[in-house]
Amino acid sequence: QKNSCVLPEDLKNFYLMTDGFQMTWSVKTDDTPMPLGSMVINSVSKLCRLGGSSMYTLPSAPTLADLEDDTDEEGNGDKPEKPHFDSRSLIFELDPCNGNGKVCLVYKHAEPVVSPDTEIWFLDRALYWHFLTKTFTAYYRLLITHLGLPQWQYAFTSYGVSPQAKQWFNMYKPITINTALLSEEADSFVNKLDPNKVFKSKNKTPVLKKKPPPQPPGSQKSHTSTTSAKTSSLAGNSSRK
Repeated sequence: QKNSCVLPEDLKNFYLMTDGFQMTWSVKTDDTPMPLGSMVINSVSKLCRLGGSSMYTLPSAPTLADLEDDTDEEGNGDKPEKPHFDSRSLIFELDPCNGNGKVCLVYKHAEPVVSPDTEIWFLDRALYWHFLTKTFTAYYRLLITHLGLPQWQYAFTSYGVSPQAKQWFNMYKPITINTALLSEEADSFVNKLDPNKVFKSKNKTPVLKKKPPPQPPGSQKSHTSTTSAKTSSLAGNSSRK
């Protein structure tokens, strides 16, 4: 009501479920946890408007609206029109990005009536705009996919992430940082697991009974001779009877 605008439907549903979101994760270096990933969506109370005038600013102090340059090329080709710091756009901060910039919810057409169409943009530390997504749902998926790695938003800029952040990307998100390699070699990151070999039924080999060791031929002859002698003696005894 204060800014005469309505939240987009997906962001409104998000705030109806939870008032903001913050998740951090760390890595262990020499048995010491070091904070690394950070995923933040500001709560409704922290969804502050950028470029709003404050009662404590000096009358002659420069504002963000003074940075507007109408000579910038906007809306040419596939590039969307950039937001404005003046009254033509309404800009709200979604994520402070730990001081590396700001992810903003942008209403690009605020005059004469605020348009309900919104986009998600990234404002870097040099106050340049970089388009991220058209909807909050798509941005939320990007946030989760990039694991909140440091400076991940700079992957969508023309100058990319810093060398230090690239090392973390190579460790935890190698496919994201090597997109050129992925486009050149489509099978480089494809799992080449053959399910026919993995789930192949193994035929149980029958257990063969151990055969008694073969007896030497001499022992067999003696055995047959003793048995024949026994039968002959038995026959003699019966004949005597």
